[in-house]
Amino acid sequence: MAALNATFACIVFFLLLFCSTNNCEAKCFKAIISFGDSLTDTGNLIHLSENSNYKQQQIVQCGLLPYGETFFHHPTGRCSDGRLVIDFLGESLGLPLVPPYIGRKNVGSRNFREGVNFAVAGATALNHSLLEELGIYNPQTNVSLGTQLRWFKEMLSSLCQSSSECKDFLKSSLILFGEIGGNDYNFPLLGGMPIQMVQPMVPLVINYIGQIINEVIKLGAETLIVPGNLPLGCLPAYLDRFMSTNKNDYYDPNTGCINWLNEFSEYHNEMLQVELNRLQQLHPHATIIYGDYYNALMQLYLSPQKYGFKSAIVACCGGKGPYQVDISTQCGDSSANVCDDPSTFVSWDGIHSTEAAYKWMAQSIISGPFSIPHINELCTFRVSTT
Repeated sequence: MAALNATFACIVFFLLLFCSTNNCEAKCFKAIISFGDSLTDTGNLIHLSENSNYKQQQIVQCGLLPYGETFFHHPTGRCSDGRLVIDFLGESLGLPLVPPYIGRKNVGSRNFREGVNFAVAGATALNHSLLEELGIYNPQTNVSLGTQLRWFKEMLSSLCQSSSECKDFLKSSLILFGEIGGNDYNFPLLGGMPIQMVQPMVPLVINYIGQIINEVIKLGAETLIVPGNLPLGCLPAYLDRFMSTNKNDYYDPNTGCINWLNEFSEYHNEMLQVELNRLQQLHPHATIIYGDYYNALMQLYLSPQKYGFKSAIVACCGGKGPYQVDISTQCGDSSANVCDDPSTFVSWDGIHSTEAAYKWMAQSIISGPFSIPHINELCTFRVSTT
């Protein structure tokens, strides 16, 4: 992989020189297709509340104010105060906001020509029945990555007249594959299951993610971004849940984050990268990009003031306590506390980030350094060779 990346970098360098004196403004991708959970959901969970076939919470917190207050000025189903990584990614590619699949699929397939989002807040990688066999219960939804793959296939059957047409559509699309898998760990860990019981799940989660990616590539996808897990030990919800007085052995003195939780996230991400390398060798015609959300966010946790943030490990919206997270008060409740300026906070509600943090994460994928190749390099290559 290192040799391939070096070769690609050399090609891109000369293409950048070419594009500096020639017109390279053609659209890089014609559509974004997204899978994932609440880090990417742009409204699917809200629309699922109207469908009795999908279990979910009676009240969708991300459908209540102050969610959406910063950019949209009303809730859209995005679990943040504003836009997500997928929104900034689309903007950088000259594409419109990616619509949720649920609630739009009956309007007509033409709505998905420039993108479609299958991500659902609360979704897991593994099927809910398998998780329940492991003693893990999802209180939000029974949608899994397998469900999203089924929706994806349904969408293709309505959008394309032939398999060759579908392949052409997918070839010209950017596939954002997650983040997914985080909820497979969030529900058991925050519910009190010991890490020793959760860690053996990681190979199962990675293997299933790999299976779905492999199937999507076989259907015609050629360019995929697959983000890793977040630094769980820096999320206010986890800091509140596992609060300890044993600070010397427990917390990173540079960030205030919980070491063993971050080590768990790194374990997931290392295994994911091994699987992506395997898939890249299996499909050399495809470009599979690892999106390093973990290290992108760690920059903010290590030096929040450097990037314009006042607080990194305290939630902007939530309850009381040192991390402004309270199990009895969620963001969206009438009794919740909300900060005056979300742009100075990394965390929005204890789990999800603010628009400002998501913008930073998106820029690190679009321009680097937390994806190889980054999107700008990739687009320079694609546009210059078409």
